Amino acid sequence: MSLSASPLLAAAAGDSGLLESEVTIILLLGVAALVAVVARVVRFPFTVALVVVGLGLAFLPEGFLEVDVSAELILAVLVPPLLFEGTLHISWRRFRADLPAIVLFAVAGTLLGSLVVGTLVHQFVGDVPWAPALAFGALISATDPVAVIAFFRSIGVSKRLTILVEGESLFNDGVSFVIFTLALGAAAPGAAFTLGGAVGEFILISFGGLAVGVITGYVVSALILRNLDDHLVETAVTVALAFGSYLLAEEFGVLIGYPDTHLSGILAVVAAGLMVGNIGLRNTSPTTRLTLQNFWEFLSFVVNSMVFLLLGLEIDITELPAEWFAVGVAVAAILLARLLVVYGLGTVHGWFQPERRIPTRYKHVMYWGGLRGAISVGLALSLVAYSNVLDAGLIARLQLMTFGVVLFTLLVQGLTIERLIRRMGLAERSDAAQELQRRQARLYANRAAKRELERLHDEGVLFRDLWAAMNKHYEGEIDVNRAALRHHHQSHPELETDMYLTARLDALRAERRALQDAARRGLISEHVLEELTLEVNNHLAALEFMESDAEQGEAVATEGSDIALDDPPAHR
Repeated sequence: MSLSASPLLAAAAGDSGLLESEVTIILLLGVAALVAVVARVVRFPFTVALVVVGLGLAFLPEGFLEVDVSAELILAVLVPPLLFEGTLHISWRRFRADLPAIVLFAVAGTLLGSLVVGTLVHQFVGDVPWAPALAFGALISATDPVAVIAFFRSIGVSKRLTILVEGESLFNDGVSFVIFTLALGAAAPGAAFTLGGAVGEFILISFGGLAVGVITGYVVSALILRNLDDHLVETAVTVALAFGSYLLAEEFGVLIGYPDTHLSGILAVVAAGLMVGNIGLRNTSPTTRLTLQNFWEFLSFVVNSMVFLLLGLEIDITELPAEWFAVGVAVAAILLARLLVVYGLGTVHGWFQPERRIPTRYKHVMYWGGLRGAISVGLALSLVAYSNVLDAGLIARLQLMTFGVVLFTLLVQGLTIERLIRRMGLAERSDAAQELQRRQARLYANRAAKRELERLHDEGVLFRDLWAAMNKHYEGEIDVNRAALRHHHQSHPELETDMYLTARLDALRAERRALQDAARRGLISEHVLEELTLEVNNHLAALEFMESDAEQGEAVATEGSDIALDDPPAHR
């Protein structure tokens, strides 16, 4: 990573390369913070604003702010924490329900998109051979949902739509990388390419990366986070896991004596994050969970800010007009490919899983929300490592095409996606619903703090007089928030159904945990456990279906369904 600031700042830093980099990073973070404040005031998409500002910074006098953006900087330093933080908040229960659709879009969709884009680029853009065109199709098929997910969280798009978009992007990043590598490998002089060999290598790289992530994530979650109660050490361990799982997968061949063997580091990070988010965080204390969430939220903000500022700095818009036709073909190709992927594969998915078919309105958002970002740019920059396969002119052209597509998706699609979401009626979070969540969160936080105080008091860590004073304070806060929540509910009775569904789901999950605990204690037999757990699972399946349906804004009758409260979807 090479960063340098203005001559004045460099002199002030003592002409030290390290200090120059530090000054530049501080400047970029300061710019990001200022952009965040302004974007919030004017209600402009933060990530898009960062790209625009980055484009503007590129016009500063030469030498004032120079950043050497490399593929290693993006793929090995900036991407892992983004992927890890993104998976920490994904519920495996929700993710598993739509796993077939996510896998279909991520694997078949990325392959289809790569072929469509590669074919069109090869046919209509001169001097682009088939293998490099396919590599370009692969790198540009990796969707980046950062800006879209930010919209989703702010305007209350359903959790299922969020899972579909985020889940697809997390996995298609790794799939794109694998196809990209295989395509360029096939372009090497004397390379013996066979379909069977390519499929076998694809499976090895993909599932090998997932295996590395699952194993390392489970070790950290089950052995370290469960048995260690030190929020600082546990946070440090998750940071080591995020970067370590990536490096372990990428350098796995070196460890076993086969230097040419590489597994997918991106998929390893995704799997590790899912393990920690769904197993590790449940094994930690409330203090550790809060620390982890705050730390990763902060790190995600910093890394996101750096990524999109660097994207803006790296894209030289003055060079794009020279390749306007190639960029236009690439943009048209990715729009056509995305159309085939979302609507075509979405229809296929509906045939095989009709009870989980994706509403058309969702497909519209998934289509237009297929933004490109850090992964595409990182892979494009890595093309320079294949100079023995591709000539310098072709590398420059493919990079400019990538920059043009990324710029189009961020500035055009990124600025209009919120309007589409609202037009589709998917911005469901009303002011009343947001206030309900705010009051519930305050009450939940107060009770969690009170439980932690009681634990500290019971263990003798907190003196009784201090505990009594602090406990009285939180009891007062709980009474105030409980009264406010009751008043808000009485003022907005339409929220009662959502509150019932949430409470009923939590209660049923508690029942299932209690049954499992009773079986472990030997109070009930395995046969009784299976019987009663099946009953609870049936109730959960029905309620989760109803909750998902409510989030979509699709009434059950609209979907042609009529489901009883305590019947599972499979029994419709």
